[in-house]
Amino acid sequence: MDAVRMAFLVLVTLAVAWALIRNWDEVSGSFRQIGVGTLALALLLAMISPVLTVLGWRVLLADLGSRLHLAPASGVFFVGQLGKYLPGSVWSVVVQADMAHKLGIPRRRTAVVGLITIALSALCGMVAGLPALPALVTRGEAQLPGWFLAAVIGGLLLALWPPVLNRAIRLLFRMLRREPLGQDLTLPAIGLSTLWFTLSWLAGGASVWVLAQSVADADADAAHLVLISVSGYLLAAGIGMFTVIMPAGVGVRDGVMIVLLATAMPFAAATAVVVVARFYTVVADVAWAAIGWLWARAHHLLPERTVDPHG
Repeated sequence: MDAVRMAFLVLVTLAVAWALIRNWDEVSGSFRQIGVGTLALALLLAMISPVLTVLGWRVLLADLGSRLHLAPASGVFFVGQLGKYLPGSVWSVVVQADMAHKLGIPRRRTAVVGLITIALSALCGMVAGLPALPALVTRGEAQLPGWFLAAVIGGLLLALWPPVLNRAIRLLFRMLRREPLGQDLTLPAIGLSTLWFTLSWLAGGASVWVLAQSVADADADAAHLVLISVSGYLLAAGIGMFTVIMPAGVGVRDGVMIVLLATAMPFAAATAVVVVARFYTVVADVAWAAIGWLWARAHHLLPERTVDPHG
């Protein structure tokens, strides 16, 4: 399966590269339209997004009995996050569990929190991104009925209700033939972590909107632009997270975003926005991981390199 995922990643990368080469004159022109101030603000918002995510992760971990100061929590979370770029679905969780174990936190607890974080974060993104679905499916010619939105949000709230969520976790452990955690998640922790995850998505969406408004058509509807940039980003990212065959949703999120943005700007401009947004996502992940790595290294949370005495 890892070989299949790697093959898909290579194909997607080649397809994106080919599309950029074919349309480079138009895309490069759109790049030049994005001012330095716009690029800086979009980068700042992209950098804020992972910080809000780690706050939600930390809330869940504390609720299960392991409180971490923000510094060690960031070291564990951000270094582990780079695992999402590897073929496979759980490398980030594995790395986080191993590092947290050196802080006295059971591996199982960290692993469960990591998996819950992925699930809750994806659900928050998908629900907040639902208003952009008509723009994706019908190019904005239809709207989702109110009863559909209410049903989806109601289903999410039901899934997040502690008795339901905790029963699902216990069932998962039973299926894996593992001992239960011995402590359930509480409603305040679930609600607060969901809030942090949603704010994280909104920061990322705002970063896309800042870029998009600088290259959008002059007659583009402002409300529609916000919809496809912010809500559309959340929808695309949520779809990408559920597409486990691609590391970090590479290609999937970007393709959905181009389709959405192209309803308010030329295809080349939409491509330019998505390329910058993806680049900023990687920059934010790497920058925070570097900071986390330095902290973790200084506190001996990473494996020490062994030296061969025989040279």
